[in-house]
Amino acid sequence: MLEGLMQNEPSQPVVSGARTMEKVRPSFYRIVRDLHLYLGLFISPFVLVFAISVFFLVHSWLPKPVSDSVARRVVSDLPLPADLERLTGRPRIDALQPALAKAGVHGEVGWVQHIAKGNWLVIPVSVPGRLTTVTIDVGRREASIQERTTGLADALVTLHKSPGPHLPGIRMNWFYMRIWLWLADSTVYLLLFVTLSGIYLWYVLRAEQRVGAGLLGAGAIAFFGIVYALVH
Repeated sequence: MLEGLMQNEPSQPVVSGARTMEKVRPSFYRIVRDLHLYLGLFISPFVLVFAISVFFLVHSWLPKPVSDSVARRVVSDLPLPADLERLTGRPRIDALQPALAKAGVHGEVGWVQHIAKGNWLVIPVSVPGRLTTVTIDVGRREASIQERTTGLADALVTLHKSPGPHLPGIRMNWFYMRIWLWLADSTVYLLLFVTLSGIYLWYVLRAEQRVGAGLLGAGAIAFFGIVYALVH
């Protein structure tokens, strides 16, 4: 009777090889896999900004702006500091911020050009997609403001080049551009992680190793071939 019960006992389900591998996979693999996926999705919009804007930079071509019109206005009674002419670099930009705020101009200050003949200050202030040129008559405390819309393509190029190596002492003087600086740096570090984690995941998946090795080798040959051609 005992033998009959044992014979009638339902057999244990057969676990497939894929599920067995899933069970024995270490938690490190699952963590890397999930981070590779979700961090890759997070940085994808930023990677697209750099990828699309590089076409405009490499080919030195930008679409025409939506409108060629320039808006002009004049603002008087600007709050200029008494020691403005003695300031240079970032302190001068910081000292001009109240005057720019009074004029209703916000954005990243590119530089400050002093024209001694008329005691004028020419200040280009950029927001991605818009360029504002502020000309301040220091003696009269008056600003002439010209505002021009540059379009989406120029906005992408502005983001691509910011931050950059030019004028590091005065750059990133706008709060939102400093946020972009942090996001751009984070994108680079996360892209390195996605690359290295992708190589690790390819190595773990043995079924894909042959194809992956071929593509990795082809990429390496193309890269070092271009480098060799450029340096010789």
